[in-house]
Amino acid sequence: MTLAQHLLLVVHSGAETTPHLVEADAGLPQLAVMDVAATRGDGIFETLSVASGHPQALEAHLSRFERSARMLDLPAPDRGVWRDAILAVAERLAEYEESWIKTVLSRGIEGQPLPTGWVYGTVSPDFRRERTEGLGVVLLDRGYRSDVAQSSPWLLAGAKTLSYAVNRAAVREAQRRGADDVIFVSTDGLVLEGPTSTVLAKRGERLSTPPSEFGILPGTTQDDLFHAASDWGLEAIVEPLTPDDLRGADAVWLVSSVRHAAPVRAIDGAAMTVDAALTATMNGFLRSRRS
Repeated sequence: MTLAQHLLLVVHSGAETTPHLVEADAGLPQLAVMDVAATRGDGIFETLSVASGHPQALEAHLSRFERSARMLDLPAPDRGVWRDAILAVAERLAEYEESWIKTVLSRGIEGQPLPTGWVYGTVSPDFRRERTEGLGVVLLDRGYRSDVAQSSPWLLAGAKTLSYAVNRAAVREAQRRGADDVIFVSTDGLVLEGPTSTVLAKRGERLSTPPSEFGILPGTTQDDLFHAASDWGLEAIVEPLTPDDLRGADAVWLVSSVRHAAPVRAIDGAAMTVDAALTATMNGFLRSRRS
């Protein structure tokens, strides 16, 4: 079994029994073809980084996992079972400086009452280029207003669901335009998030990010960086941002659990300043977390 094939299944056995863990080989078939994870993308997930065997922002990821489950009317995840599964997989990754773990919970087999859940992990890709040279991004209209979470909660804006076809299509569109990634903008002209990341902008001594009330995923990496911002002489602010705010910023980043802080070097082809020193400080802080 290779490292990438280590898998720990989280099995929910029904209300009358305690959910338990079963280890399996990810290189062998495990998921039923009628599971709605595959047929409908009806489920949720979290991805968290692991530093030398230590899951980072573990409790924050578990809380967000529970939040997404509520939004999709899924059974509440047993926090202790999922934590144990994550820690067991992380222990397998202890010899690696950077790795990642994904937790997945689907509604299960079509027409049956039990959900399906699993946890797996592997070594992280090499993101040195993205963290140093930065990313070229394009601004793409997400197709709904910034108040979508309040006006249309059934669209599940801000839930971390398995339905990622639109996010992947947006990245392919960015690549067709010669860029690396995307920053979504609402139809009423406000900055939202990346397909797999949170947006940060530095303007003077302010480090800003858009509000999660705009129907975006609350960022665990952003939250950790905001708690550290005062140590770097910065005031962390959650506030609305426009595309012009980004273009006029001293620096912009896309931050996420596995890639960490990737500076934006260009927006729609227009060059942006890369703050190499602050980026290195951010990524050093993120790599050094042990909880």
